[in-house]
Amino acid sequence: MVTLRALALDDAPALTRIYSGTSIRHTTGKPLTLDQAHHKIRAALVRAAETPRAQWSWGILQEDDLIGLISLRRRTPVMGTISYILREDSWGNGYATQAAQQVVSVAFTTAGLNRLEAMHHPDNPASGRVLIKAGFARVGTADRDTGVGTVPYELYALETADA
Repeated sequence: MVTLRALALDDAPALTRIYSGTSIRHTTGKPLTLDQAHHKIRAALVRAAETPRAQWSWGILQEDDLIGLISLRRRTPVMGTISYILREDSWGNGYATQAAQQVVSVAFTTAGLNRLEAMHHPDNPASGRVLIKAGFARVGTADRDTGVGTVPYELYALETADA
């Protein structure tokens, strides 16, 4: 079972390990430096203090090991998006699914959202399986500029029963 917790400044070295190697192949493709990791954490801490809150970021822990990051972003008053990244050596254990399920619960209760969306690179079908297991349904594609061209990302959505 994974747990989620707020990021702390001393998580920066762990974030550099998460944002490296194969884990970043479908993100920026560039490893996170220690300075960038510190900046990312400081920005998350600032956003956590905002009212109204527009973004939540949590570290994903397996036991006491920070293995990933998951974020919830409010895009409209009732719709949000989730994104996640796991360290490559933690793939295939259901950790992303467990983290996504916890964030879905927060989104539909604490954050008061009634719809979530998420997308993944078409060459990353494992991320789609995570979303399906977390209750999302594939709803189509969304073109995304990757800096080297447009890629049709797989798009998923999940709505509360109240929506």
